[in-house]
Amino acid sequence: MKDSLVTVAISDGVAEVTLDRPAKRNALSRLLLAELAAAVAQVAADPSTRLVVLASNGPAFCAGMDLDEMQNRAQEPNAAAEWEQDASDYRNVLVAILRLDVPTLAVVQGPAIAGGFGLVLACDLVLASTAARFALPEPQRGISPAVVSPLLVYRMGAGPAMPMLLAGQMLTGEEAHRLGLCHVLTAPANLDAWRQKLTANILAGAPQALAMTKRLVRSFSQAALFEQLEAGRKVSAEARRTTEAREGLAAFLEKREPSWNQPRRPPTV
Repeated sequence: MKDSLVTVAISDGVAEVTLDRPAKRNALSRLLLAELAAAVAQVAADPSTRLVVLASNGPAFCAGMDLDEMQNRAQEPNAAAEWEQDASDYRNVLVAILRLDVPTLAVVQGPAIAGGFGLVLACDLVLASTAARFALPEPQRGISPAVVSPLLVYRMGAGPAMPMLLAGQMLTGEEAHRLGLCHVLTAPANLDAWRQKLTANILAGAPQALAMTKRLVRSFSQAALFEQLEAGRKVSAEARRTTEAREGLAAFLEKREPSWNQPRRPPTV
C-alpha cells in the first residue's frame, strides 16, 4: 500500500497538491479527504507559498466520492453519523480551498465527476485538457449533489446549472470552456506547457496584491457561499439516508438500472 494518497511539493513559490490514487480514479475516500485537508493546511501555513496547483495522477482527475466506501457505511449501525462525517469532511476541504489567500489553479487532465468536480469549482482558475469531462451524476445514484451545487450556481447561475444538477448533463472540455467553468482549454499534449505559462503569469503578480484581491472578491461575491455549503452539507447527509440512496448506490455498483428507472411508454401525440 502506498504511503500517501495526496502528495505535496513546494518549490519556488508553487505548492503542488496532487491526488495520487490513480487505481481508483482518485476517488475521495475518507483517508484521501483527511490527507487533502492536511495538505491544504500545510501549504496555507507555509509563507513561501504563492500559488497552489491542484492536480492528480492517472487518466482521471477525480471520480468523486468513494462509492464502495459509501455503500459500506450503509451497513454500519451508526450509518447516519458516518454519512454526516463524510459530508462534513468534504465540505471542510472545499471551504479550506476557498479560504486560501493565494491563487489556486486546478489542472484537469481527465474526468472530474461529482465531488471531483466540486474540487475544481473551488479553485480560482481552471486549466483543462480536451479529454476532461465534468458531470454531477448523483441523482442517478439516488443521492444529491448538494455540497457541490452552491459552487456550480456561484460560477454559472442557477438557470444554466439546472441541466447538470437535474438532468445528468455531462460537459465536455469544450462545453465547460464555453460556459466559463474552464478558463483555459488545451490539447492533452499542451497541458504542461499551459500550466507553466499560467504559473509564470500568476507569479508575476505581487503576492500581497493578489491576496488583497482574493480577500476582496471573497467579501463581496462569496459572502453567502459558505452558508450555502453548510446547507448543502446537511442535505447531502440527509439524502444518503433514503432508501433511494441505498438502491441507487447498489445499482451503480452492480452495474444495473435502479428500480425507479423503469421503461416508459413513448409519448402520444
